[in-house]
Amino acid sequence: MGKDTIADIITSIRNADMNRKGTVRIGSTNITESIVKILLQEGFIENVRKHRENNQYFLILTLRHRRNKKESYKTILNLKRISRPGLRIYSNSQRIPRILGGIGIVILSTSQGIMTDREARLKRIGGEILCYIW
Repeated sequence: MGKDTIADIITSIRNADMNRKGTVRIGSTNITESIVKILLQEGFIENVRKHRENNQYFLILTLRHRRNKKESYKTILNLKRISRPGLRIYSNSQRIPRILGGIGIVILSTSQGIMTDREARLKRIGGEILCYIW
């Protein structure tokens, strides 16, 4: 059985957000770089930098937090893995789900690369639904 890198980065980001950590270190692959690039463009994370250690590359993400300490802490970033190695979920361009009426995003793996639901609808292509983010 292979390792599910997408689930690993989603879990790492979710855990760091719940524990109010400022940064997360994840392994760098082509898929993780594409997903992190989407998160950066959509404003879910503040900064990304690539770090090399012992001939391995890592991405160091700076998370975005609410800075109000008087109120109880609420997570800003909600991530949910949809398609997994044991059960792949595919959708055509007309049936791509809308998260919170379009406020959240869906990350898809298409024949033209990894992209958001808005881009896939504009290009009228479907693909594998990787995760929801809201």
